[in-house]
Amino acid sequence: MTHSRRQFLSTASVLMAGAALPSGLRGMHRLGAADQLNIGAIGINGMGWSDLSSILKVPGVNCLGICDVDKSVIDKRLGELDKKGQKPTVYNDYRKLLENKDIDAVIIGTPDHWHCLQMTDAVAAGKHVYVEKPIGNSIAECNVMVAAQERSGKAVQVGQWQRSQKHFNDAIAFVHSGKLGQVRLVKVWAYMGWMKPVPVQPDGTPPAGVDYAQWLGPAEKRPFNPNRFHFNFRWFWDYAGGLMTDWGVHLIDYALYGMKAKYPKSIMASGGKFAYKDDAAETPDTLTTVYEFDGFNMLWEHATGIDNGPYGRTHGIAFIGNNGTLVLDRGGWEVIPEKGKMEAVPYNKSVDNGLDLHTANFVDVIKSGRLADLKTPIQTGRLVAVNAQMGNIAYKTGKKYIGTLKRSNLPIRTPISTAAGYHNGYKLPKI
Repeated sequence: MTHSRRQFLSTASVLMAGAALPSGLRGMHRLGAADQLNIGAIGINGMGWSDLSSILKVPGVNCLGICDVDKSVIDKRLGELDKKGQKPTVYNDYRKLLENKDIDAVIIGTPDHWHCLQMTDAVAAGKHVYVEKPIGNSIAECNVMVAAQERSGKAVQVGQWQRSQKHFNDAIAFVHSGKLGQVRLVKVWAYMGWMKPVPVQPDGTPPAGVDYAQWLGPAEKRPFNPNRFHFNFRWFWDYAGGLMTDWGVHLIDYALYGMKAKYPKSIMASGGKFAYKDDAAETPDTLTTVYEFDGFNMLWEHATGIDNGPYGRTHGIAFIGNNGTLVLDRGGWEVIPEKGKMEAVPYNKSVDNGLDLHTANFVDVIKSGRLADLKTPIQTGRLVAVNAQMGNIAYKTGKKYIGTLKRSNLPIRTPISTAAGYHNGYKLPKI
């Protein structure tokens, strides 16, 4: 499956047309440091709720609207928001929320297949956006989202909150110092022992209060199945990319950052459903992906049902240099020396809350107007999301891609994913 540049540009133009800003929105006022910031939240069951709860800790932030397809989630969050002194308006359709001119910014915490359309609609409506990772469910979507942000000039922060954490940045500063010597291999892994099989369940009727058509949105029309709903959407190609795009986007981001790398020279992947062969999930429970860059390789590994990953850690990044190896995870970092080549660096423990710092950074940038101060602008989100999508494409096609991998050299949507066209009144480009 290949796509020419002309095909891609034709595809992208469909969404780009919706991203163009009316002239009146370009002149929207910039918030001052003392101004109240009014936000709305689209998708508030999982990380969307965590993001909203975090940003409400910032003084002067007020929630004016919430939107979710599940009434039980809305009812629960309304009670929790009331305790925080927040009384938002409830919207059944995110497009109605975006019409509220008093809302300055939106949080997008919906499943991955919704991110592109909602983010491009939001910036077209003059809103700043905090969008969960991965930014899109295809390479094409990632490119369209970046173009939409650049046309709008709005602040778009991606929820890769580790970019705001001190210990992650201290570790990368050490890598950049050169003390490890030449780094020839970077290992990145996620071993998720808590992940059990997804039991096969029959199709059925959506729970009362769930707008299933709205949940599907631009995705392929399918009967309701509880396995595909809420958290488990991650393991189905229509909506997401499995552990590669879930945890991989967080961790590969820091591998690329540490190595000052962008796109690989070649990529190949192998894996499958080796642990839970007969469960309902579609994405691989075991995967090994090799990225070749100039002067080093990056190795991604994931495995479900197993906790004992490299260096005894369930997840992490290891920069393996001639003098020593720096091992980094969400808990902290350390350096394991090669004998006689350098001193060990003892474990540096995490000391802060990355999510709270990340949402506060978003608010600060909206008020200052200095987009360069964003910790994870959408361009950074695209870089890692595209690398993760490349890994899934290599796995699903069974091919090794060789040469300079420009974004147009690979299928712009993973081949098995067929979400396209017109569904439930939402328009995405045909892929």
